[in-house]
Amino acid sequence: MRALFQNFKQDLPASIVVFFVAVPLCLGIALASGAPLFAGIIAGIVGGIVVGGASGSPLGVSGPAAGLAVIVLGAIATLGGSWEGFLVAVVLAGVLQLAMGFAGLGWIAYYFPSSVIKGMLTGIGLLIIIKQLPVALGISGGFDLESGGGPALSLLDHMLQRLTPGALLITALSLTLLVAWERWLAPTMKIFRLVPGPLAAVAMGIILGALMTSGVIPYPLAANQLVSLPVAGSVNEFFGQFATPDFSFLMRADVYVIAVVLAIIASIETLLCVEATDRLDPLKRITPTNRELKAQGLGNIVSGLIGGLPVTQVIVRSSANIAFGGRTKLSAMMHGVLLLLCVITIPALLNMIPLATLASILLVVGYKLAKPALFKQMYQHGWEQFAPFTATVVGIVATDLLRGIGIGLGVAVVIILRHNLRNPFSVADHAANSMDYRLQLAEEVSFLNKGQILTKLQSIPNDARVVIDGTRSKVIDFDVLEILREFRASASSRNIAVDVHGAILNPNLP
Repeated sequence: MRALFQNFKQDLPASIVVFFVAVPLCLGIALASGAPLFAGIIAGIVGGIVVGGASGSPLGVSGPAAGLAVIVLGAIATLGGSWEGFLVAVVLAGVLQLAMGFAGLGWIAYYFPSSVIKGMLTGIGLLIIIKQLPVALGISGGFDLESGGGPALSLLDHMLQRLTPGALLITALSLTLLVAWERWLAPTMKIFRLVPGPLAAVAMGIILGALMTSGVIPYPLAANQLVSLPVAGSVNEFFGQFATPDFSFLMRADVYVIAVVLAIIASIETLLCVEATDRLDPLKRITPTNRELKAQGLGNIVSGLIGGLPVTQVIVRSSANIAFGGRTKLSAMMHGVLLLLCVITIPALLNMIPLATLASILLVVGYKLAKPALFKQMYQHGWEQFAPFTATVVGIVATDLLRGIGIGLGVAVVIILRHNLRNPFSVADHAANSMDYRLQLAEEVSFLNKGQILTKLQSIPNDARVVIDGTRSKVIDFDVLEILREFRASASSRNIAVDVHGAILNPNLP
């Protein structure tokens, strides 16, 4: 215990900064997820206290993740809009993550191509932008394409009539502040580096909302355009705000599918964040990945049981923790305690935050995930990186996250197979007019290569001398061996001398 508080002077200020970053993100991600806003705060508390205490990561901070928002939104819809039914899937996902940790599966993220992972994050960013635009523009009910009832110009006119001037003003000013804070204010003046940009945007949003409510600004916001957290009048009322899972949903197969998807995506996102955080750690400490999976599993079990969103380790909060001097996991745990105190003491203040402000923060998050520069960078890496990346992005936007990742992986596998097909063997250079050929087989030669090998053997002229060299090969598929046997057997009819090294072509083999 004494060792935990050894760096208290460094961890306390870092935890305060992480807390300020986490409050708007917890609320914004809950908004993007179509979940109760209070669920985002619960997940932040659990991610700080429970996961922070169980994790072996010295600097990683866990909480609700933007990367899961789209999955949560779709999962709740799949379950008929039942939040309590979705909580069952969160608990099951936590159990799966615990099992993965005990099974030693902390290495799974390393087997996903980076192009697909970047495509996944980019697709998530685009979906966040698409989902938050109606909130940012103040369009009630979102983009209802059927309600326009006419051609494109009529639809546009219908949407323009539903815009809310107050929400538009808050969105415009919030985006301006966020961009200016990050690009000019924070880099040039130390005082602006002490306060995170999202917190400043929230403060401005509260002030603008109050001015609109008082009539100073003649664009009042509707009640459904503000954060709506329950305000407890007593301890019993406070604990009554927490939701519990409806375990009758255990009888539904789709709950288990959602749980598997949540467990896999949350684990991958966590492990990728762990790798990035360890690289940023000034002390270069290494996080035990299997223990991290167990901690995340425990966190999701607890979060699901009390009504919170699923949690992962999050790079935004983790990097803020590192940037502001965090030394140990105490900073992550204290940020969870601060979130708990916040929701107990000042829920009325949180209810003054306009949803347009949170949408603006999420639009910036989505843009950072889907920067145009990333498309250019992936294109410059070559089509073998760009094709899986683009396929993943398009697949996620056109279908859903899981199918999009599957499409990206499929494209990546095709590229791997293409490489395999291109390099089954090499032919040694020989002098002009020479009839000597040396076929050097690759380290692994599969049945996919037999067409190219057969074509090459058939192109060898009569009266030639051929050396088939398999000394470097570890695996030669049976179909390929069969082709080589048949070539050797028929070579005498073409007066071709065949010499085989390192490969057994016994025709009596089964």
